[in-house]
Amino acid sequence: MPRHEFAMMPFAPRYGKRYDKYEPQKYSCISIEDEYIEHIAVELQSVDFYWHTLSVKGKGLAYWGITLIPPSSLKDFIKIIEKDPVLSELTELLEKALDENKWVIHFGI
Repeated sequence: MPRHEFAMMPFAPRYGKRYDKYEPQKYSCISIEDEYIEHIAVELQSVDFYWHTLSVKGKGLAYWGITLIPPSSLKDFIKIIEKDPVLSELTELLEKALDENKWVIHFGI
């Protein structure tokens, strides 16, 4: 089963840098099976994210790519997933990032 990887970034992404490499091991990611992300993908299309770089704003996850999730979008993301017990680990990660004003990186399938 394909998986999505999420992690809190130790530093905010830099303008002008592209995040194109699949490197979940670099960030100590948690893995979420695709079927659970697929279930919320439509709802996430209302949330502002960045795709691969800070110069490309997008709505929803870069499903097959890399998404940079700003602290300003974490509350909306949490609202979408917080009641799903299967996504509790992801909810905890997003809440911690929100508390620490950190960005989250998503590696799609």
